[in-house]
Amino acid sequence: MLIDTHCHMNIMLRNFSENPQFQPLTIQEIETCKNILSQAKDNQVETIINVGTNLVESLLCIEIAKHFENCFATIGLHPNDIDEMWPIRIQKFNHLLVQKKDLKIVGIGECGIDKHYPDYDLERQQDVFHEQIQLALQNNLALVVHSRDADLETYQVLAQYKNEPNFKGTIHCFSSDENYAQKYIDLGFVLGFGGTVTYPKNKVLRDVVKSIPLEKIILETDAPYLPPQIIRGKPNSPAQIKTIAEFIAELRNEPLERIMEVTAQTTKDLFGLQRQTFNKDNLLIE
Repeated sequence: MLIDTHCHMNIMLRNFSENPQFQPLTIQEIETCKNILSQAKDNQVETIINVGTNLVESLLCIEIAKHFENCFATIGLHPNDIDEMWPIRIQKFNHLLVQKKDLKIVGIGECGIDKHYPDYDLERQQDVFHEQIQLALQNNLALVVHSRDADLETYQVLAQYKNEPNFKGTIHCFSSDENYAQKYIDLGFVLGFGGTVTYPKNKVLRDVVKSIPLEKIILETDAPYLPPQIIRGKPNSPAQIKTIAEFIAELRNEPLERIMEVTAQTTKDLFGLQRQTFNKDNLLIE
């Protein structure tokens, strides 16, 4: 089996810039989800973790998980989605986490540091990152860490928690070199790899994938973003996890079955997932 550890089906369903308020899934959106999941199943992708980047999107990730047996949710504030109301968002996350098992919340994030855009507020990003790390520690949940143009700053924050019980997580869309790969692994983290590893100019990233233990790799799409090279320019989808797994198998000169088995087990251990399978003809559960 294959697992997409980082997907945004919520963003695949609706335009949040047009309607930023939370609304339950419509009948049409449920049908769209069924199609996405059916295509994923056809490509041996049997579990999907949808990742929140703000409160409304996190709630929709939970809503999707409520409807579909093999979908799970993370809740978090992306560093580019932080506003002055962030303490209230964290408080609402705390309320949701009281019911984390029933709501199928398996991680905290997407959280971290992003220095890509010139108007970033590093101090605020660090404050919110620390708060979300505390949420993860208190609830024994994995962190889903976003780091863009901020390797040093991200590592410096995470390293402060190295000896804390329950400290675990993944570096989403890992994009750095072998040095930082080892630093994060030494903290007990795993690295998430997706479509970017297939891009022709990403030799440094491919060197990382070849050099680190397979047990430290998990697979992700970041759909609808970052499609693999074979569909570059088109929207990504969870079905493309198989494309990524096949590429990594060839890169590492290992059987595809081993890539599938080990990355799935690492994901289950990290996020506390139970072994489940889709019923393709009866995906909706209510």
